[in-house]
Amino acid sequence: MRHGILLATGPLLAACALLAACAEARSPTHTSLPTDSFAPAREELVETGIISYGVSDPEVIQAMRTVPRHRFVPPEYQDQAYDNHPLPIGYGQTISQPYIVALMTESLELEPGDRVLEIGTGSGYQAAVLSELGMEVYSIEIVGPLAESAASVLGELDYANLNLKHADGYFGWEQAAPFDAIIVTAAPDHVPQPLLGQLKVGGILVIPVGPVGGFQELWRVHRVAVDVYENTSLGGVLFVPLVREPGTD
Repeated sequence: MRHGILLATGPLLAACALLAACAEARSPTHTSLPTDSFAPAREELVETGIISYGVSDPEVIQAMRTVPRHRFVPPEYQDQAYDNHPLPIGYGQTISQPYIVALMTESLELEPGDRVLEIGTGSGYQAAVLSELGMEVYSIEIVGPLAESAASVLGELDYANLNLKHADGYFGWEQAAPFDAIIVTAAPDHVPQPLLGQLKVGGILVIPVGPVGGFQELWRVHRVAVDVYENTSLGGVLFVPLVREPGTD
């Protein structure tokens, strides 16, 4: 059953009730897709660019096999939808490399029904992967047109347990916190303190950190106690910078 998508904007944010239909198992949450012409390319990507790169979680692999990435890219780039690299989606933003999506998702060490905060909805592709895994997803996008288009595509594909918000993701989603996991799909120059505070003890944050145009590193942050975080580097990456509201530091 589709539980729906909430897209809250502007003054409606405080008034909108959050959808809390929590998945009971890591299983597909949308209407099954008919066989499409992109299926062979998607399978080749998974075999050569996901599994062969070291991703081993079978449920993450199956989600990457299932989610139609071509629906989340602009029409002019659909012929590259299953190439293993990022693609432009407008407004200076990109859809991430499929391998990086799989790596970050696997690194969250998700359990059935986990509540996951995503900073940077973008095209909606990462949110779709999380939904496919049966997660309860809260996703924030600062670029209004991207927030609207992602909500439209995710709705058309009938993905469930999605709560979308147009806002500055730096501050997280305090009303819905705490979260079992947090994933950030754009790079700030430091780890935002609000996100650390909204992570459950035992939870994991995966985030790229680094200056614009400089070296960025992908970090896995495990909150092992109220005031104790263990940081593990997952390697060098290249993400677009985290966009902030004008006038914010």
